[in-house]
Amino acid sequence: QLGIAAGFLVPPVLIPNVEDVDKLAYHISIMFFMTAGVASALFILVIIVFKEKPPNPPSRAQASIQSRLTAEYSYAQSILRLLRNANFLLLMVTYGLNVGCFYALSTLLNRMVIHHYPGEEVNAGRIGLTIVLSGMAGALISGIWLDRTKTYKQTTLVVYIMSLVGMIVYTFTLSLGHLWVVFVTAGSLGFFMTGYLPLGFEFAAELTYPESEGTSSGLLNVSAQIFGIAFTIGQGQIMDHFGTKAGNLLLCSFLFLGTVMTAFIKADLRRQHANLENEQTVSKPPFNPCCVPAVSSEQHP
Repeated sequence: QLGIAAGFLVPPVLIPNVEDVDKLAYHISIMFFMTAGVASALFILVIIVFKEKPPNPPSRAQASIQSRLTAEYSYAQSILRLLRNANFLLLMVTYGLNVGCFYALSTLLNRMVIHHYPGEEVNAGRIGLTIVLSGMAGALISGIWLDRTKTYKQTTLVVYIMSLVGMIVYTFTLSLGHLWVVFVTAGSLGFFMTGYLPLGFEFAAELTYPESEGTSSGLLNVSAQIFGIAFTIGQGQIMDHFGTKAGNLLLCSFLFLGTVMTAFIKADLRRQHANLENEQTVSKPPFNPCCVPAVSSEQHP
């Protein structure tokens, strides 16, 4: 998210809005070289610093998964089992709808802002930065809330509804002519829409236990990318022919659909149940035959 925030802020500063193609190409090449340098540095850090797994499992459920033999795990079979999980399929579609709308909004944000506020390229980047920063706060708060309450479906549904409300408010305030209003509404939208990202991953891990969390999160990302591409192209075409409000209303309609579908997801919290069962097993004292009182033959009828 911090990288996305930099992506909103830096390009409008580095690349001027000029007609000279050679000058544009020069500034774009500088930006690409900077991106390549940062990506290379991160790649080296991953190789040096990242480890395969933590020294101790983060939960009893993960300890149970890691205790299984690696040879028993099949990636293809895991995907097939996930695709037969009705609750996960609903979540995968609703996650794709929400995050796909966020991708489309982020991609076309500069175009929308410039249409209503000509010459405000830098502020368009700052609005994108506001969306991401508020979303980082939303993700942090939602993660803490989930950790304390374990209300996965309720929290996911509330955040989804607020994303829909935020998108509607943003749609009808974008053209008011007050840039500060756009900052406020876009920031509120980002708080809930980006804050939904960790909720989707955590809810998926609950619904799909004991499958690998990497597999479920990978399928969620695939769904988000597919919907993101479709929404970006579709909204762009609608904006060309009918204006920005019509394009944003398209996203509102899909967020409404995702909200309805989220309400039908059953909160089958398998990971939580596994943790509780393991804790109860550990808390029970082991059977000791020496502690059982002997029964004399005189007591038998």
